[in-house]
Amino acid sequence: MSVLTEPRRGATTGELQDEIRRIARERNAVILAHNYQRPEAKTGADTIVFCGVHFMAETAAILSPQKTVLLPDLAAGCSLAATITAQQLRDWKAEHPGAVVVSYVNTSAEVKAETDYCCTSGNAVDVINAIPADREILFLPDMFLGAHVRRMTGRDNIHVWMGECHVHAGIDPDDLTRQRAEHPGAELLVHPECGCTTSVLEAISAGDLAEGDVRVLSTEGMMRRPAQSPANEFIVATEVGILYRLRRENPGKQFFAANDQASCVYMKVTTLPKVLRALERNQHRIVVAPDIADRARLAIERMVSIGGAPATVPADPGE
Repeated sequence: MSVLTEPRRGATTGELQDEIRRIARERNAVILAHNYQRPEAKTGADTIVFCGVHFMAETAAILSPQKTVLLPDLAAGCSLAATITAQQLRDWKAEHPGAVVVSYVNTSAEVKAETDYCCTSGNAVDVINAIPADREILFLPDMFLGAHVRRMTGRDNIHVWMGECHVHAGIDPDDLTRQRAEHPGAELLVHPECGCTTSVLEAISAGDLAEGDVRVLSTEGMMRRPAQSPANEFIVATEVGILYRLRRENPGKQFFAANDQASCVYMKVTTLPKVLRALERNQHRIVVAPDIADRARLAIERMVSIGGAPATVPADPGE
């Protein structure tokens, strides 16, 4: 049995990691960390300690209701998820009766419960394409991802919620212009949530930017691309936390942030001492009410079933 103690003042990163691993083994716990976390937070279950933000821990709790899900710091919110509430979504649905609701996974459990299909940035286009073309769609909450999906599918019956991530919205075309001037041979990797996405695609259409030099990719798409590309340098337009993993997995290549200040403050509130305290005390458990979890789970499972490939989806989400 572990003795509950405060993390020792002055403990090194290695000592904290060792203690976290020890207690995780005792508690049969798994520690999950998002790409945007602090690099030192990654450590390898009956208990899930989620080093991410609140909606991620909620999603884990929805998909694994029999497990204990802990969030090391309850202040780990999400500026994008906060742009829409369940009541706002209900009001929007009332304005468009019969519309199919597609929610980016960066949303609260309550919003997911009002949703027909969830999606990731990687399969958003496939989810939309799997819905009959004559069905009106409400896409939320990210306006940049929504605009990207509308362009890629060619559908004009998609209504997009005007939400944004404070980090991605802060990466603008001027950032890309500066980085491209400093690294003219670099391939540009752009997340579809970024505020610069629209201008990048417009520049390609106008012939001001070569299409082969740009990839609009999900987070995992960005991770896969360097191994596939002949380029040795990459400008990365997303949250800077991804650079740690990109550099670690591609030591022979160079990566430059489109904007060095593109850092999510919510992701960075999670620290090793907080992870240790959550494990020791079993604190900050994330619980989703069963009725909300059941409704949200259906939208998530539809997302998972579609994955990255086209799929047949009921013409009526209620089927």
